[in-house]
Amino acid sequence: MINQDLEIFNILLEAISEAVIIIDEEQNIKVINSIAEHTFNYDKKDIIGKTLKMLISNSYTEVKNKEHHTDSITEIYGLKKDGDTIPIKLELNPFSVYESNYVMVLVKDISKQKEDEFDFMLRSKALESASNGILITDALKPGNPVIYNNPAFEKLTGYSKEEILNKNCRILQSKDREQEELKKLRKAIKNGDSCLVTLRNYKKDGTLFWNDLFITPITNKKGIVTNFIGIQNDVTERVIAEEAKNHLATIFNESLNEIYVFDAETLKFINVNRGALKNIGYTIEELKSMTPLDLKLHLNEKVFREKYIDLLLRQEAEQIDFEATHFRKDGTKYPVMVHLQLSNLKNRKVFVAIVVDITEQKNYTIKLEKTVKERTEQLQKALSKEKELNELKTKFLSLVSHEFKTPLSGIATSIMLLEKYKLTEEQPKRDKHLAIIKDKVNYLNTILNDFLSIERLESGTFNYNCSSFKLSKVVNEVVYNANMLLKEGQRINYPEHVDEITLYQDERIIELILSNVLQNAVKYSGENSEIDIRVKQHKNHFVFEIEDHGIGIPKKEMENIFTRYYRAENVLNMQGTGIGLNIVKTHIENLGGSITINSIENKGTLAKLKIPNNVNHD
Repeated sequence: MINQDLEIFNILLEAISEAVIIIDEEQNIKVINSIAEHTFNYDKKDIIGKTLKMLISNSYTEVKNKEHHTDSITEIYGLKKDGDTIPIKLELNPFSVYESNYVMVLVKDISKQKEDEFDFMLRSKALESASNGILITDALKPGNPVIYNNPAFEKLTGYSKEEILNKNCRILQSKDREQEELKKLRKAIKNGDSCLVTLRNYKKDGTLFWNDLFITPITNKKGIVTNFIGIQNDVTERVIAEEAKNHLATIFNESLNEIYVFDAETLKFINVNRGALKNIGYTIEELKSMTPLDLKLHLNEKVFREKYIDLLLRQEAEQIDFEATHFRKDGTKYPVMVHLQLSNLKNRKVFVAIVVDITEQKNYTIKLEKTVKERTEQLQKALSKEKELNELKTKFLSLVSHEFKTPLSGIATSIMLLEKYKLTEEQPKRDKHLAIIKDKVNYLNTILNDFLSIERLESGTFNYNCSSFKLSKVVNEVVYNANMLLKEGQRINYPEHVDEITLYQDERIIELILSNVLQNAVKYSGENSEIDIRVKQHKNHFVFEIEDHGIGIPKKEMENIFTRYYRAENVLNMQGTGIGLNIVKTHIENLGGSITINSIENKGTLAKLKIPNNVNHD
C-alpha cells in the first residue's frame, strides 16, 4: 500500500467514532484506530501486520470480499490482549483503492447490551417464579387493563392469562365492590400514588380469599404515570386467624372463669383462655390434641354426646349446666360447674364451655375451719399484744417505783442527817443536804411533769402558746441547765450565729425539747467528752443538731427508741423513764417538725431536730 493510500485510510479513521480495523484480502491488519486499540488493549505497533484471527475468539474468522457488499456478524467474541473475551458485533465494509481490495471492519462492543439482556431475562424469570401474584396494568388506556401477570397470579385467582389480560382487576371483586379499602385504592390510582390495601377477592370458582395488594406507579421521563405494578399476597389464613382471635377475645372478656372452645364434631379443643391454662396445667398445644373427656372423671363419650352435645346441636336447649370433676395435668382434681353452649366460628360449629371452680363451695367446712383458725390466730396475736402491753406496764411500774424510791431515799437520808447538824458551825453540812433535797425534789417534779405531759398529749388537751422570741435566749437556758449535770471533764460546745435568729413558736416547748435531747447527750456520754450543738437556719425552718460521742444505741434497738417506756439494754442500769424521746417526738410533730436520730454503739449519737420557723406569722 502506497503512502497515498495510508493517508486516505487515516483520514477515514479520524472521521469514524467506532473501533475500526482495515484488513487486506489475506486478513492481515493494515490499519486500526485508537478506539480499536482501547477495545482490545493492544498497541498499534503490536497488531499491525498480524491477522484478524488474533482478535477473534470463535471459529468465524474468514472475512472475505466476494460481492463487495456490507455484511454483519453477531454472536462473535473478541479476544483481548490479556486473554479476556468480550461480545462484539462486526460490520464488514469491503472497498477498493488503486486496484487493491480491503475490508473496513467496524467493531462494536456489545458487553453492556448483553448485560442488560441478561438482567432483563433474570428479572423476567424472577417475576415468573415469584410466589406472590404480580400484574402490570396500562395506566394510559381506559379502565387500566392488565397487560402482564405471572403464573402465581393465575394460581391464586384461578383465571388464565387469556381470561385476565386486557381486563380490569375489578373482576376479582365480583359484586363485592363497596369495600372501604377499594375507595382507598381508587384514590391512589387516580392520584398516581403507591398504596397498600387488604381486599376481599373471589376466585374464578367464586371462592372467597383475602389478599394484601400493593400497587406502585411507573412514570416516564415526563413524569406521566404509564403503568401500575401490583403485588398480591394471599392473607386468607391470617384474616381468618384474626377473626377467630377476635371472636375468642370477646368470649374471654366476658368471663373471668376458665373458658374452653372445642369442635362440635371431633370434640378436640380449639382454644382456651389464660385462666384455664393456669389452672389446668396443660399447654395450648397439648390441649389441642385433647377433648373435654380427657379432663373429666367418670364420663364417657357416648354419654357426653347424648346428654349434652346432641341436645345443644338439636337446639333443644340454649345452655346446659352440669357439675363435674376436672383433672389437672399434675393429677390433682377439683369440682367444677360447667356452663356449655353452642357457637359458630367462621361457619364452623363449636362449643364454648365456661368452667367455674366450685372448690370453695364444696369445701365450705374446710373454709370455715380455716376462717376459725385465722380468727384464733388473730385472737392469739391480740392476747400476745395485750400480754406484751401488760409486761410493759409492769416494767413501767417497776421503773417508776425505782425512779421515785431512789430520790425519796436520798431525801429521807438528808433529812435524817440534817436533824443531827444543830450547831452554827455545821451550817455548810446542812446546806449540802438541803441542796441534795432540792435536787431530788426537782428530779421528782420533772418526772411528774413528764407523766402529766403524756396524759395531756393523749387526751388532746395540750395547748400550744406561740410567741416571738430569740433563739439565743432558749439556747442559753438549755445549756445552763445542762451544765449543772456535766460530768468531770465534759464540755458543751455552744452553737455559732444564733443571736440574730428569731422564732415564732411555743418557747416553753422548744426549751423542753432541746433540754431533753441535750440532757440525754450529757447523761449517756462519758467523762472528758465533748457535746456539739449546731444550728442551721433555712428559709422556713431551722435544724438543731446535738451530737455526742457517748455509748450510742445498739442497732437492733433503733426502731424502738421513740416507743414510750422503752429503754435500750445498754442503759437499763442508768437513771431514766424511757418517755423523754416519746414526748419530744410528739411535740415536734405537733409543731409541724420532725426528729431523726442516727447512732452507732460505743461511738456516739447525732440527733437532728427540724423545727418550723414561723417568724412571719401574722
